[in-house]
Amino acid sequence: MGRAMSRLLSVLFWSVIAAAFIGPGTVTTAASAGASYGVSLLWALAFSTGACLVLQEAAGRLTLLSGRSLGEALSQGFPRGAARALMLVLVLGAILLGCAAYEAGNILGAVSGVLLAVELPRAAVTLSCALIAALLLWFNAPGRVAQVLGAAVAVMGVAFLGMAVSLAPAMSELLRGLLVPSLPSGSGVLALGLVGTTVVPYNLFLGSGLARDQDLATFRFGLGVAVLMGGLISMGVLVVGMTITTPFGFEKLSQALGAAHGDWAAALFAAGLLAAGLSSAVTAPLAAALTARGLFGGEDTPRWSSRGPYCRAVWGGVLAIGVLFGLSGVRPVPAIILAQAFNGIVLPGVACYLMLAINDRQLMGSRGLNGLLSNTLMTVVVAVSILLGTVGVSRAFGGAFGSEPPAVGRILLLGTLVCALVAVPMVRQIRRRRLADAGG
Repeated sequence: MGRAMSRLLSVLFWSVIAAAFIGPGTVTTAASAGASYGVSLLWALAFSTGACLVLQEAAGRLTLLSGRSLGEALSQGFPRGAARALMLVLVLGAILLGCAAYEAGNILGAVSGVLLAVELPRAAVTLSCALIAALLLWFNAPGRVAQVLGAAVAVMGVAFLGMAVSLAPAMSELLRGLLVPSLPSGSGVLALGLVGTTVVPYNLFLGSGLARDQDLATFRFGLGVAVLMGGLISMGVLVVGMTITTPFGFEKLSQALGAAHGDWAAALFAAGLLAAGLSSAVTAPLAAALTARGLFGGEDTPRWSSRGPYCRAVWGGVLAIGVLFGLSGVRPVPAIILAQAFNGIVLPGVACYLMLAINDRQLMGSRGLNGLLSNTLMTVVVAVSILLGTVGVSRAFGGAFGSEPPAVGRILLLGTLVCALVAVPMVRQIRRRRLADAGG
């Protein structure tokens, strides 16, 4: 097979990751950001795209060079004690609860896509979407189908990019939004959501599980192209979101697209939203099952095999939570944005554990250890994620208790303090792991 064909197939293969994060959550959060704040939060999408690439590459490289998935590496790297308890709480909270939160948004988004095109009972549509996802997972066909649905999402994404170009925002305005970080009043949760919708913690476990038997150079090329295209599509959605008024809603966006570009644009959006919801509704439960298998079982354990009862119990539970939310009548947009923000909050913890694993000489050997550049980039990702998480949590608590949110200066000071508290034990752990005997 030629090198060009091998790279093309790698891009198609890793488009599963892009399809997993370009779901209803991305459309909702990015378009809401555009509708509320124009291009002011483009920098958050630029950061999150780069962060996604850095972390996904590290998770895949971990599997390729160590032979262990991220879940297996974490389970073996923290076999006992308080560190293992903290890791289990964090990972199970981030992945199982995170996947469940995402699944709710996925099902709600897919249902909304159908209802934009035809009038049907919501409950029947919800159960039909869940049944399709369950059958794909039961017969172990999620990867192939996710790629097919991902292609439909890509068509919608390209259409969004074309529409964004047709809107022709001023280049100076775009560059300022991309390169100058700012948090307009009330934008903290949305900024955190933009990170949480792109750097999805469960995707790190999914990508790690899918990376087996890949060539490192080809893997990096395919992943890089897929993630960068996904980031561009997300930015296009944000720009198109500027055409509607707040509060954002799927119906508003559909109507705005139809008025600006014709009925075909509204129909394409409905079909793309359905495909995005279904593809993500398959990958989220699959990622939860792969994560649980890595932590508690292993590929050689029959009950944790793809068709084993434990894997099916995990993905079935995640899917069931999504169905319950779909049947509950919860409004999709607020639920989806909160799910993104939740994942943005737990991201720093997952990134810290990944950073420890990728700097473990016993696990990676001398050749696979992170270099200075990789560690610097991962440190920046963790630090910015902590700062954004601090902003989101501080303002959420202020809103919950009816008080004024803390001033940005105080929030940043608190975030810096949290970063410092995390940095000291992280540096010690990384130093100890890098100096460990690889043969020990």
